[in-house]
Amino acid sequence: MMEQYLSDKVKAIKPSGIRKFFDLASAMDDVISLGVGEPDFDTPWHIRKAAIYSIESGKTFYTANQGLKELRVEICRYMKRRFQLDYQPDANVVVTVGGSEGIDIALRAIVNPGDEVILMQPNYVAYEPGVQLAGGKPVFVELKEEDQFKLTPEALRSAITPKTKAVLLNFPSNPTGGVMTYEDYEKLVPIIEAHHLIVISDEIYAELSYDTKHASLANFPSIKDQVILISGFSKAFAMTGWRLGYVIANETFTKAMNKIHQFIIMSAPTAAQYGAIEALRHGEEHVEEMRASYQNRRNFIVKGFERIGLPTHMPQGAFYIFPCIKSTGMTSTDFCEKLVYTKKVAVVPGDAFGECGEGYVRVSYAYSLNHLREAIKRIGEFLEDIKNGNVQ
Repeated sequence: MMEQYLSDKVKAIKPSGIRKFFDLASAMDDVISLGVGEPDFDTPWHIRKAAIYSIESGKTFYTANQGLKELRVEICRYMKRRFQLDYQPDANVVVTVGGSEGIDIALRAIVNPGDEVILMQPNYVAYEPGVQLAGGKPVFVELKEEDQFKLTPEALRSAITPKTKAVLLNFPSNPTGGVMTYEDYEKLVPIIEAHHLIVISDEIYAELSYDTKHASLANFPSIKDQVILISGFSKAFAMTGWRLGYVIANETFTKAMNKIHQFIIMSAPTAAQYGAIEALRHGEEHVEEMRASYQNRRNFIVKGFERIGLPTHMPQGAFYIFPCIKSTGMTSTDFCEKLVYTKKVAVVPGDAFGECGEGYVRVSYAYSLNHLREAIKRIGEFLEDIKNGNVQ
């Protein structure tokens, strides 16, 4: 009865497929969950200590809307040091409540009703509703396994129309683990230039690149002013619950985004900002330790899935594999539901990341090797049950 009062935009948005299986697994006993994209490491103690000290020192007030100047300076130093990107703390940086807020305010800052925004599929679940809530129209490009889940020039070009305003990218990718190299991006630059596209680049997994160096479209001077870069502290620094991210862009964009940010948020959590300053100054050693651990787990789980008969694309970044389950004859959702009910292992159906994800499942390896080993064993048993006709 009360639904008549809801916004049509909100009613049209589908619930997250990730949360559905997370909630299902949480309600069951003895479930091994490989469904959540969250580091299993604690935030390093020196970062926690800096945040605690800031509270004990009485630093509990609002900061500047853009974020602490000290933090914005450290973000710019970090981007220069790690990714060879030059930005200015006052003109180019806004500190946000996680990368998610950064994506939201970026879309709201640039999208007019009816503007088309090109999205990848499969891709992170929040992008499509973000475009819709901003009044835009999502246009999808399929990322294919035979292309290593990269965006090809042909695919990008085919999606562009006179109404195209922007393209939203996420590399390293959630859910596929695909990456784009400098050479891959180099092929896209002339298209972006020719069509005056704005690029929203979600690079939250940038530090978790394994066999190739992370690249960004912001590394190309000719289109740098067209790129809105989104990042944060959740994945690389194991700070998911701190809810702290940042957007970096041309000053015209940052002023517009900060205008939205100051009305809907005011400022990001103060203690989290002080923790982030410490993370950027002294936390890169921990980032490298965690990255090495994820790479070891990646190798372990890929070999394990090959052994049980589910070969998978070797991810080059993030902490997910995206195996194809079409050989089972099941849909992604059926596979995941029957797996969790019969073997108590939770993974996420590929179609939670868009229609192009059907026939795949997302498996997170941000868990201990013992956790992964037991999960692989149970999934192997599940596949044997399917072969023997024991799964209805």
